Amino acid sequence: MRLHRLDITAFGPFGGSQSVDFDDLSAAGLFLLHGPTGAGKTSVLDAVCYALYGSVPGARQSGQGSALRSDHADVRTRTEVRLELTVAGRRLEVTRQPPWERPKLRGKGTTVDKAQTWLREYDAGAGTWKDLSRSHQEIGEEITQLLGMSREQFCQVVLLPQGDFARFLRADAEARGKLLGRLFDTRRFAEVEKRLAERRRATETQVREGDAALLADAHRMQQAAGDAMELPELAPGEPGLAEAVLTAAAVARCTARELLDIADRRLTAAESAQAAAERDLAGVRELDRLQRRFAEARERAARLAERADAHRAAQERMERGRKAEAVAPALELRDAADAEHRRAADAEARARARLPQELADAGAAGLAAAARRAAQELGGLESARRAEQRLVELTEERAELDRRERADEDSLHEAEAWLAGWETARE
Repeated sequence: MRLHRLDITAFGPFGGSQSVDFDDLSAAGLFLLHGPTGAGKTSVLDAVCYALYGSVPGARQSGQGSALRSDHADVRTRTEVRLELTVAGRRLEVTRQPPWERPKLRGKGTTVDKAQTWLREYDAGAGTWKDLSRSHQEIGEEITQLLGMSREQFCQVVLLPQGDFARFLRADAEARGKLLGRLFDTRRFAEVEKRLAERRRATETQVREGDAALLADAHRMQQAAGDAMELPELAPGEPGLAEAVLTAAAVARCTARELLDIADRRLTAAESAQAAAERDLAGVRELDRLQRRFAEARERAARLAERADAHRAAQERMERGRKAEAVAPALELRDAADAEHRRAADAEARARARLPQELADAGAAGLAAAARRAAQELGGLESARRAEQRLVELTEERAELDRRERADEDSLHEAEAWLAGWETARE
């Protein structure tokens, strides 16, 4: 934030209008406000605070309108503060007028004008000021958002109250600490410190609980490891407990690995001996199997020798059977042909029974001639049937034509009757 100009009218000890050009004052860097008591040094800072937040710091914020107005001002001059500043890259102008009790324009007595506030922003492109708002609430929120501080924070950080600063210079270390805590509202840091202490205590409790659980696991590991693991004589929460337990566990793990390697070697040797014994056993079992097969083969050979004659007789029967099997299909075909011949003869007998007597004893030639004559007769009958159907169709067509002829004759009679009376109707 950078201040450019402050205009004060009827504010504090200033009965008239006063202007402060901060750009001219700050051209050389720092500047000092000095003067006798009551000259208005604090009022200048109060005017800056009032222009920004609509109130002044410290105890002077009570009373507002009547407390801010100068006792030396003319009754017709209204109290006003105008501040021009740049904040967040924007050049703004804030004008505030507190409530004013003035004489009535007509008649006697006084009336109260409400407080007024204006906020304008300078448009560098156009070179003019543009109005932004005349609402106290909107202007207050805009200023607070741009500065990033409330009035209390602004008064504590930027405008240290004069009386509090004097007490701060004269106080001892403890009093200064309390005063700084009240001025800069360090209660949140105390809350943070308290919160950190609580977290420290909770963490210590968690560490002790974790150490207790670690010791319990270590005792179980010691029971499993036996003399290979020695636990440290430390209580839960003591420094170095976890490292000591991990060291003892690492030693026990190394010892267990060595024992495991020895057991693996012994297991490998035992497995090798077992494999050799299994190979010997497999050889003995194979020899026994072969010996049993040899004995069984000798017994089968003896039995076969006893049944050799029966076997030769069976072979002879099988040979005759194979020879008979070669002519079996021809015999089956002959039987099938005989059966088919018998069925054809039966069918011929039944067909001749249905024929007329003169054809029943005729041979094949007579039957063929009779068949040809029957076919010719059937052809003639078919032609007669088609001619009969055509006759029916022609009869129906003639009846339809007769009907149409009668209809045409009726229409002709009607037309002739109409034509006969047409001359009269036309006349």
